[in-house]
Amino acid sequence: MSVREEFDAWAAEGREQGMEDRHWHTARPILARMPVEDGDTVLDLGTGSGYALRALRERGIGAAYGLDGSPEMARKADGYSEDDAVGFLVGDFDHLPFADGSIDHAFSMEAFYYANDPHHTLEEIRRVLKPGGTFYCAVNYYEENVASHGWQANIEIEMTRWDRSEYRDAFRDAGLHVAEQDNVPDREIEIPPASEFPHEEFDSREAMVERYRTWGTLLTVGVAP
Repeated sequence: MSVREEFDAWAAEGREQGMEDRHWHTARPILARMPVEDGDTVLDLGTGSGYALRALRERGIGAAYGLDGSPEMARKADGYSEDDAVGFLVGDFDHLPFADGSIDHAFSMEAFYYANDPHHTLEEIRRVLKPGGTFYCAVNYYEENVASHGWQANIEIEMTRWDRSEYRDAFRDAGLHVAEQDNVPDREIEIPPASEFPHEEFDSREAMVERYRTWGTLLTVGVAP
């Protein structure tokens, strides 16, 4: 199954809102870190419902583009916004439809690991970023987050599971400076007392704390020279 087929099906089931609700827990503090200024052009890779761009528009960014591999996701995102400065388009991460040096900042939440060729995707991001432009890459599916390892069994698309150092190396190989790398905890998810476990997929409270509070979302920030 392709990315398009998988996420068209998700959109048909209305799952984009559930993704937004879950991702927002760590996306919000990450978006708050982005050094956007009035009039900046921002690209959101794997935009889903488009929530990130709507939030950044409240901070005064100019043109905002949400790219998604699913036509249905892009259509739904467009329906959630009446802002003419926000546009949604369908495409893959291997061939970004933007001119060299045309983007001030790029963002991706829980989507980068779906890239067919993540190394080439980083090269494409480097190409479209202006000098000094940033790429904020946020993932929950990564090597150190052991609780995420079983996710591949639930989706037919092959996902890339790098560790922290592999992300840094790949960014540098693509020509991006690594400005920071951090684990952003999910402090909003409610974790029950130990007496209520097993709970959901967690056998113990300690395992759930590790998943959400310790590992949370891996953020890697690259800067174009």
